[in-house]
Amino acid sequence: MTKKSFCSKINIMKEKTLLITGASKGIGAECARLFAKNGYNVAFCYNKSKLEAENLEKELLSYGVKVFCVKADLSKSDETKNFVNESIKIFKKIDVLINNAGISLKKLFIDCDEKDYSKIFDINFKSIVITTQLVLKNMLNYKEGKIINISSLWGEIGGSCEALYSASKSAIIGLTKALSKEYGLMNININAITPGFIQTDMNNNLTLDEINSFKETTSLNRLGTPNDVAELALFLANEKSSYITGQIIGVNGGIF
Repeated sequence: MTKKSFCSKINIMKEKTLLITGASKGIGAECARLFAKNGYNVAFCYNKSKLEAENLEKELLSYGVKVFCVKADLSKSDETKNFVNESIKIFKKIDVLINNAGISLKKLFIDCDEKDYSKIFDINFKSIVITTQLVLKNMLNYKEGKIINISSLWGEIGGSCEALYSASKSAIIGLTKALSKEYGLMNININAITPGFIQTDMNNNLTLDEINSFKETTSLNRLGTPNDVAELALFLANEKSSYITGQIIGVNGGIF
């Protein structure tokens, strides 16, 4: 083996891959961006935001990493499975999984119907179950991996007029704690992040008064940014966090 081919082999062995759902905008895009800047290959999916996804793909490629981007409606099991399976086929090994995709619903609980329930839980929870099962099988082959689930502050304390959303995010917390116990001996760390008020499109419907009111409930008296969440995700993916698992970590500015 020549020195050049040996070095190439070492570089391949050192490559790491992030698989993240719903990464065209907001927290997902910032996570993909930060991981790519730190040398991770990135596999990500989007549903409706095609232009944003294409622009993000171009940006990630500019960091010199490999990128796989595909449209996938995560409410449909077959599309979820296709995204994950194709990612594994391309990159072979998934080092980090971030279950980020999610939708919200602001509605009185008594006005919610079965369609609302199915939509929220299919995307916010069922897709995580499917994605995590497939990625776990890959991680078990290598006996290592990091899984980071993006839940919500409402998953911990509940949100008025967001009962179904809160319940779906609580389910993520329960899943995180259970799986961390089930796969800890296989060197797989599983944690959840619960963002508070983060400046993303999901919160664009709030009024200025509502935004200011929320700021006043935080110790830092400011809103969070997608980067605040992404930086924690990157730390949880790092070996420096190898003794952290089964934890639900808030990024909420010190909510009262």
